[in-house]
Amino acid sequence: MAEPSIYDEIELEDLTYHPSTTLYTYPCPCGDQFEITLQDLRDGEEIAVCPSCSLMIRVIFDASDLPAEEPPKEKNTGVAVEAAA
Repeated sequence: MAEPSIYDEIELEDLTYHPSTTLYTYPCPCGDQFEITLQDLRDGEEIAVCPSCSLMIRVIFDASDLPAEEPPKEKNTGVAVEAAA
């Protein structure tokens, strides 16, 4: 399989992280944004793509650079549980 054509190599610290969507973005020359998710990076993916054009960038990072994984949030059922006395 051929190596994808990479427009540029960008350090993770130069991308913008959006915690609410866990998405990293970087400006694309076409006016849109290259995008890659935090989970993709954790899975070893390093290619961010622009949804509006064919350009791709390689994200340079170490796994230790990524935000720590948050433990799963417990669902609040709204039911009070009384502690045994």
